[in-house]
Amino acid sequence: MVTTASVWDDVVRIRARSPLVHNITNYVVMNTTANALLALGASPVMAHAVEEVEEMVGLASALVLNIGTLSPLWLTAMEIAARAAQTRGIPIVLDPVGAGATALRTHATRRLIAVAPPAVLRGNASEIIAVAGGAGRTKGVDSAAGVDAAQAAAHELSRAHGCTVVVSGPVDLVVRGDGEVRVANGTPLLGRVTGMGCTATALIGAFAAVNPDSAAAAAHAMAVMGIAGELAAELAAGPGTFQAHFFDALARLSEADVRARLKVEGDEARG
Repeated sequence: MVTTASVWDDVVRIRARSPLVHNITNYVVMNTTANALLALGASPVMAHAVEEVEEMVGLASALVLNIGTLSPLWLTAMEIAARAAQTRGIPIVLDPVGAGATALRTHATRRLIAVAPPAVLRGNASEIIAVAGGAGRTKGVDSAAGVDAAQAAAHELSRAHGCTVVVSGPVDLVVRGDGEVRVANGTPLLGRVTGMGCTATALIGAFAAVNPDSAAAAAHAMAVMGIAGELAAELAAGPGTFQAHFFDALARLSEADVRARLKVEGDEARG
């Protein structure tokens, strides 16, 4: 089960080990996700050149793939990195940004899953529906569907690929096998700053680097993301100051914060 103790144990491990999280991500979010990982206590690297990704994976404890600003060379780099991560046995976290909006994004996501199934697939409801083969109504890179609409698709993808699937929304859904956990932490301000979904994916990479249970790692990351958002929202005047306070909240997060705010329900996700 996801508890204060289990969440906090992972935060302590991240701060103690400072795991290297290799991100092949998009131009829009590089700075934000790198700062969030640093604030949490992890060590980020943003490396997408085909000439170095395999070597960089050799140093990393987790690989985060994000197709937000996709191009053919970046997709090739992701494939090379994914194969290397699979060979090394380090977790892959995949964010199918905008899947369902264009054929390129949907096909690229499925291609990456075929190359090396991720430990965790995190997206909004429309993206998860589209990856599963449904008609996900993606509005640009934003979801046009609610979390519950993607519940069946999430279970289908989890069973088909042996991975944990996270559907982000006002209440996040974490699925593995037949089990699921819902994380109700968060604030509407998380949706007012670009890249917060991508930041959640990066944080999952940090948690997966220290916890081999992908479902627990994903649920813990989403809880910490939401709790930090709540703490930041109490101090922010709007989206601009919210982002700065969010980084501060990650850095200052305490066990007492987790104990006071954790909102999780459901069966333990299981394979």
